[in-house]
Amino acid sequence: MTPSIFLAKIIGPVALVVGVGLLFNLKTYQLLMDDFIKSPALIYLGGVVALFFGVWVLVFHNIWIANWSIVITIIGWLGLLKGTWLLIFPRTVRKILQVYQRNKGLLAFHSVVAIFIGVILTFFGYFAI
Repeated sequence: MTPSIFLAKIIGPVALVVGVGLLFNLKTYQLLMDDFIKSPALIYLGGVVALFFGVWVLVFHNIWIANWSIVITIIGWLGLLKGTWLLIFPRTVRKILQVYQRNKGLLAFHSVVAIFIGVILTFFGYFAI
């Protein structure tokens, strides 16, 4: 099994479930964001998890080929950048998440993007053999 298929099998279903959960529970996720910005410990933990995930993906898959698998590399880099941002600039998190709390459309858009990525990666991970 190639690293692309392996990571697609993991990231695809997770992105799909998170996206669907987010889309159907926008108010709950807005409350979750409110709790998140009130807790420096959660911001720190989120940063460590995102950084670890991003680096882990990139160790196995820093591949820049113009096909579906580039999505995995981009997700790895985004995880690395998000983790770095949360750990170095934790005070800016409140401003960004408040935008999402006020704008359900932006939150819904990101849930659709997560669903789309989840469908693509799940398809290539499990069905396009």
